[in-house]
Amino acid sequence: MDKNYYITTPIYYPSARPHMGHAYSSIVADFFARFKRIDGFNVHFLTGTDEHGLKIQRAAERKKIDPQTFCDEISQTFRDLSKTLNLSNTDFIRTTEERHKKTVQHLWNELEKNDDIYLSKYSGWYSVSDEAYYSDEEISEKENVKIAISSGSSVEWIEEESYFFRLSKWQDELLKYYEKNPDFISPKSRKNEVISFVKGGLKDLSISRKAFSWGIKVPNSQDHVIYVWLDALTNYLSALNYPDTNDELFKKFWPASVHLIGKDILRFHSVYWPAFLMAAKIPLPKKVYGHGWILSGDEKMSKSKGNILDPLDIIEIYGLDPLRYYLIKEVSFGNDGNISQDRLEDCINSDLANNYGNLCQRVTAFAEKNCSSLVPDNTKFNDEDLVMLNKFTDNLDLIRTEIDNQNINYYINFIVSALFEANKYFNDQEPWKKKDDKDRLNTIVYTSLEMIRKISFMLYPIIPSSIEKALKIFNLNIDAINLESIAKHDYLISGKPINKIDILFKKIEKKHD
Repeated sequence: MDKNYYITTPIYYPSARPHMGHAYSSIVADFFARFKRIDGFNVHFLTGTDEHGLKIQRAAERKKIDPQTFCDEISQTFRDLSKTLNLSNTDFIRTTEERHKKTVQHLWNELEKNDDIYLSKYSGWYSVSDEAYYSDEEISEKENVKIAISSGSSVEWIEEESYFFRLSKWQDELLKYYEKNPDFISPKSRKNEVISFVKGGLKDLSISRKAFSWGIKVPNSQDHVIYVWLDALTNYLSALNYPDTNDELFKKFWPASVHLIGKDILRFHSVYWPAFLMAAKIPLPKKVYGHGWILSGDEKMSKSKGNILDPLDIIEIYGLDPLRYYLIKEVSFGNDGNISQDRLEDCINSDLANNYGNLCQRVTAFAEKNCSSLVPDNTKFNDEDLVMLNKFTDNLDLIRTEIDNQNINYYINFIVSALFEANKYFNDQEPWKKKDDKDRLNTIVYTSLEMIRKISFMLYPIIPSSIEKALKIFNLNIDAINLESIAKHDYLISGKPINKIDILFKKIEKKHD
């Protein structure tokens, strides 16, 4: 079985500072990367910044600095955000790096060599904000301004000499590929949208611009720069040192396991990108997953709308792990979601402080008083104990399958349910009434400690810093976390010391009007 896993976030466009939408994509990608690592996979996790195009050039001009300096400053804020969000990414790519330029120009040459590029004239609508071309049918007018219907961004009419990619040539191949690979585009609703778009007829795509200079030059045609999306998408290859197909990174990790993206860039990833790859005779990624937006009210967050929610503000008030937990639990993955302060506080109080933190403290405090702070003996599990423990053993393969289907909701619901049952078990078993039956008391405590360990291992990809603290109960560090071990009931060794821990999550005093 292939135990290599390559996950990518969209590379972020650094025309402005990061917002909650960027944080969401990154946190979810980090969750999958950490899960796969604890399941024994060799993981390559890529994020980065997409730094070319007219939008960047204009933003730099407004600040009266050159585009490279502008990109250096803003890209650093995204790199800093990766640290702030405690991402476990193995690489951070910038499209202004030499390794990337080399790959893009090589890909261009391959497309040209295979007769998939020709020179003509472009005339049509272009959105600087989206860095995208639109047909007449995709345009409407609002307050005398032409806008793209899908994004609401303003468009301008452009006429200039341009190189074109023969996208129309790949229409049938793409449709065949979608049919043969039903999981290539997820979730299903997004796949239907893409198939409908492709069946509507693909037109050849303008892939160079002459009206501005900030971009990678077209080989042998220095007055053209390569269209930002052909440039940007190639990052997934340049990070693996393509075109060196003998490079270890490329051999291990291409094709990518999953490109995790926001739904607004689905067309680029599920139509243009596979067509470029087909034309260059490069294998396609295994999956493109288009998740929903984090909304501000009912609208997508954007700088132009001035409705940006800064993840750093939330982290400062509530801490990082509560934000990570909230985004993974409360946003139904694949759909749009809102940040609600009220629901975030409920998550912290109910799930993290009461259900998880309180369970850890109650059981360890009881073990300190009644088991001399040692892991008790575990030889006499009864049916009630095994019902609790076997929940993990019986569902381990299903957990893996659901994660491979990006079903985060199943995963988090499983944990919440296990926490509820673990608390109920400890209450119902009443070990404090079993002081005359030492074997039974020991088994209840052992079972409860095992439940804490199993749940903690599963929570690690979601709230890694908190779990690092929680594992001090068992004198374990995060290197000990192994998903397979949640199927075992004898992981904890009798007689080993256990520790009480400080409060993991402070309850929030809710403000009532």
